Amino acid sequence: MKTFLKFTLILAFLGVSCTKTSKTTKDTAEVEDTYVQDHYDKKEVTIEMRDGIKLHTTIYSPKDKSQTYPILMMRTPYSCRPYGEDKFRKKIGPNVHLMKEGNIIVYQDVRGRWMSEGVYDNMRAYIPNKTDNTQIDESSDTYDTIEWLVNNVENNNGRVGTWGISYPGFYATYSTIDAHPALKAASPQACIGDFFFDDFHHNGAFLLSYFRAVSLFGTMKDVPKDSAWYKLPDLGTKDQYQFFLDAGPLSNLNSYFEYEKLDNVITSKSDEVDDVFWKEIIDHPNYDSVWKPKGLIQNLKNIKPSVATMIVGGLFDAEDLYGPFETYKTIEKYNPENYNTMVFGPWDHGRWSSSDVKNFVGNYYFGDSISLNFQRDVETKFFNHFLKGKGDKNTGLPEAYVFDSGKKEWNSFESWPPANTVKQDMYLNANQELSTTKNGNTKEVFVSDLKRPVPYSEDIKTVFTPRKYMTDDQRFAARRPDVLIFETDVLEEDVTLAGDILAKLQVATTGTDADWIVKIVDVHPPDAEEQEEGMQDHLAMSNYHLMVRSEVMRGRFRNSFENPEPFIPNQKTAVTIKLQDVLHTFKKGHKLQIQVQSTWFPLIDLNPQTFVPNIYKAKEEDFQNQTHTVFNDSKIEFTVLK
Repeated sequence: MKTFLKFTLILAFLGVSCTKTSKTTKDTAEVEDTYVQDHYDKKEVTIEMRDGIKLHTTIYSPKDKSQTYPILMMRTPYSCRPYGEDKFRKKIGPNVHLMKEGNIIVYQDVRGRWMSEGVYDNMRAYIPNKTDNTQIDESSDTYDTIEWLVNNVENNNGRVGTWGISYPGFYATYSTIDAHPALKAASPQACIGDFFFDDFHHNGAFLLSYFRAVSLFGTMKDVPKDSAWYKLPDLGTKDQYQFFLDAGPLSNLNSYFEYEKLDNVITSKSDEVDDVFWKEIIDHPNYDSVWKPKGLIQNLKNIKPSVATMIVGGLFDAEDLYGPFETYKTIEKYNPENYNTMVFGPWDHGRWSSSDVKNFVGNYYFGDSISLNFQRDVETKFFNHFLKGKGDKNTGLPEAYVFDSGKKEWNSFESWPPANTVKQDMYLNANQELSTTKNGNTKEVFVSDLKRPVPYSEDIKTVFTPRKYMTDDQRFAARRPDVLIFETDVLEEDVTLAGDILAKLQVATTGTDADWIVKIVDVHPPDAEEQEEGMQDHLAMSNYHLMVRSEVMRGRFRNSFENPEPFIPNQKTAVTIKLQDVLHTFKKGHKLQIQVQSTWFPLIDLNPQTFVPNIYKAKEEDFQNQTHTVFNDSKIEFTVLK
C-alpha cells in the first residue's frame, strides 16, 4: 500500500476527514510537537476485566503533581498508538484547551483490538441484568476500567469523563449505560447508534462505498498486536464507480475476503469467506437477531441522572448522522431529569476536532473558526463544569446548539426540534413543480437502467469512506433523465427547515423491488456570490445545487425491516422515507428542490429490481432494468420554523 493511502486510512480510522481542506494558516491553538512530552508523564498498563481478560490502557498524567485532575477517557478500536512509554502523541484529549489546562488523559484498546486481549465483536450487544462475571459487554469493560483508574491513578479527583468520535463515540455512549458512579460527563460524538440504519447500512441498503472498511473490523485476532493484522482490499483502480459496476453482483466480492492464513487470526471458519463482519452482512440481509442486539439506541432508557451527556454531530456527516440525533432524542425522551444537550454544526465526520480556521465541507464554505470556537467555548466548558466545577445543570450552554447551514450562523434552542415549528406538506406535481397544493392527478415515469446507475458524485476517484458528496453540487444528477426534479418558484422570503423530513411517496414499478432515494437541494441564484477559495475548478456558486439532506429506502423494507416484501408490479404503493434532521434556511431568491431517483452508485449497492430473498446472493440474471412511476399525491413533509 502506498504511503499516502496508509496515511489517509489512519486519519479515517481516527475520525479525521481526508477531503480537501483550506490552505489557510492554523489557529494559535496549535502547539509544539513536544508539548505532551514536556508536560505529561506516560504510563502503559493492562487492566484486568471481571472475566480475566486484560485491556491495554495508556495513561497521560500531568507532570505538575501539586493538584488533582479529572480523568478523560477514550476507548477505541483504532489503537492507542504510539506504543511504548517513551513515545508520545503530539496531541491528547478532546481538544488542545483541555490538554493545556491539565487533565489525566486515558486511551484504551477495546477488547480484542490491537494490544488488548480477548475477542472483538463489532458493535458488541449490551447484556442487561448480568448474573455473573462471564457476562461482559462494553458497559462492564468501561465500568471495570474506571474502577481501576480511580483507585490506582495518582492525583485524580474522582471524576471521570468519556468522549470519542465515530466508533469511539459508540463506546462513549456505551459508558452511560450502567455507569460507574465516578462517571460524571460523557460526550458521544458522531456516535454509531444502530448498524442497520447507520454507517454500513442506511434503512437496510448496504453502503457499498464502505466495502473496503469491512475487513478492518471483521478480521479477528487472538493475541495482542501492535501492528495491523488485517488486509484491506486493493481495487486496482482510481475509478470505483467502474470497479463496482464491472464487479457485478455483491457475491462476486466474496473473493476479496478469502485471506491467506494469517498467524494468530480468528476467522469465521466459513468455506465462503474468512471475514466475520462480511459474513454477518451477507448472511443477514434483514433486521434480525444479529443486527437488533447491536443497536444501542434502545438501551438508553435508564441513564443515571449523575451522568451529563453532550451529543455532538455534523449536519453533513456521511457516516454517522442517524446515531447522534437518535441518541440525543432517546436520552431526552426517557431520561427527562438528566442534563442532556446536543451540538450540530456544519461539519463532515469529526471535523469539529480540526484545527483549521476555514470550515469547508467538500466544496462548500461555511465560515471561519467554527470548529475552534466549539472546542474552546462549548466542549471545554462542558467537561470543565462537570469534572472540575459545580457539576449542576447551570452550565451556561443551550439545550440545543445548532448551526443554520443556509444562513451560516449558530442558533440556540430550548428544545429540539424547536417548539415553534409547524408541519408543511409539499406535493410532487407535474412540470417539475413543488407546491403546497396537489394539482390534478399526474405522474412522472423514468427508466432505471442498472448498466448506467446514477452516481452519487461526479468525481472520478476511489475513496475509503466518502464524505464530500454531502454538500456536492447536484446539477450533474438533475440533468439525467432517470432523476426526477420538483422545485418551487424563486422564494420571495426565507424558509427555515428545523427538524426531520418525511418523504411520503406514492410509487409503482414494473419490477418487484426497487430503491427510492430522495434528496433535498438548495438551488442558489444565478448571481450568487462566488467563494474566494475551496471550490473545484469546474464549479461555481452561480446556480449551485447544494444537497442539504438525502436518504435511501430499500423498497422491500417499506413496511417492515424484519420481514421484506416484494412490490406487486404496476401497483401503486406507499413508500415513506425519514430523512434526518436539518436546520437550513432557504434564503429569499433561492429555490427548494426535490430530486427522486432509484440508484445512487456506488454509495449504495445496486438493487436487482427483482425481489430475491437475499440481495447479497443475487445472481446476474436477477438484475433487470425497470420502469418506475412517482404519482403526484406524493408529498414531502417538512418541519418549518415559524
